[in-house]
Amino acid sequence: MPIEFEGRTIETDERGYLRRWQDWDEPLAHELARREGLSLTEAHLEVLRFLREYYAEFKLAPPVRLLVKEIAARLGNDKGNSRYLYRLFPDGPAKQACRYAGLPRPLSCI
Repeated sequence: MPIEFEGRTIETDERGYLRRWQDWDEPLAHELARREGLSLTEAHLEVLRFLREYYAEFKLAPPVRLLVKEIAARLGNDKGNSRYLYRLFPDGPAKQACRYAGLPRPLSCI
């Protein structure tokens, strides 16, 4: 299902995940979130940037438990916990954040 954004046609799957993670940029992340009624803050973007760095290194999106652990290690325990991440991404920090980060759906998500 393609979406039109800033003069570009961006291919997504039926659940809204980008088919090519390289098509992503931060304005697109804001647009994807806006379409779902969410306004991204710097706190959201911090997580999205982390996810993209992780994906670039390991070529997979981390499941939620690993995401929490890695966020805690990188950004501190106040941000590396499920409660904080669910406040930012109420539909699920792994799947919703990965969608906004332009990454494939995590394997652990149903």
